Amino acid sequence: MVDRFGDGRAGIDAQLVKRLVKAQFPQWADLPVRPVEFDGWDNRTYRLGDEMSVRLPTHESYLPAVDKEHRWLPVLAPQLPVPIPRPIAKGEPGEGYPFEWAVRGWLDGETARADRIDDISAFAVAVAEFIQALQRIDASGGPRAGEHSFFRGASPAYYDGETRRSLAVLGDRVDTDRAMDVWQAALGATWDGDPVWFHGDIAEGNILVRDGRLAAVLDFGTSGVGDPACDLVIAWTFFSGASRQAFRGAVDQDAETWARARGWALWKALLGLAQNVDADHGDEVVAAGQRVVEEVLADHELLG
Repeated sequence: MVDRFGDGRAGIDAQLVKRLVKAQFPQWADLPVRPVEFDGWDNRTYRLGDEMSVRLPTHESYLPAVDKEHRWLPVLAPQLPVPIPRPIAKGEPGEGYPFEWAVRGWLDGETARADRIDDISAFAVAVAEFIQALQRIDASGGPRAGEHSFFRGASPAYYDGETRRSLAVLGDRVDTDRAMDVWQAALGATWDGDPVWFHGDIAEGNILVRDGRLAAVLDFGTSGVGDPACDLVIAWTFFSGASRQAFRGAVDQDAETWARARGWALWKALLGLAQNVDADHGDEVVAAGQRVVEEVLADHELLG
């Protein structure tokens, strides 16, 4: 049964969602089920009626997020400056689908994109203020960084082997010596502060905008308590120039946290490049990854 969903997508569709809802939540059986515009890889998401959404993990490794978000999102929500998903119900395996799944309140907005934002520097400050508000929340008893967060919130050293293998695959497609300088700086900048809440995947696909402004933050599946450096990666993946400077100033993190953040950004970009550099369909991913790598290297040399 699990193998049917092992590729992360196959077997999950609107008809499956309708069957699951009808069997387990018959009060919503007559509501329409529609795919969302921007769908992730870890979960498939569908709109249920006008007020709810349904999220189904695509692999067992993403399953811990269902219970974690159901437990902690209501704790975090009142202390944050913009809405986050509201848990409504948890579904059980059924109808050939092997995992628990979630019903959430629907949040209006469009995924973040530069042409949807009125003032990108003001938007950068709003994202930074969200991160700071998250860090101020009492982390006592929160889920410590680990396997459930894919080691976001822990040391980037967990991905040392993967980073080095990616560099080996890429060869002279990137400046290996400069990249290793960034990576070694990240590994040497150890976290010794008190654990704080982190989101784990602050990225444009998990941020909603409405009327040109920050409207909501989605997908806390990799959240937890630990080192917040992973939440700074958006500085290179989405912001640049003045907006990056605005984000850097507003988020107010120390130099060692920025060093680890560059490591997180470099690891993810190198991994994406290594997986797509020879793919016929990977041009856009490769171009984005190369841009992130170059900007991270330049940032390290300027500020590191």
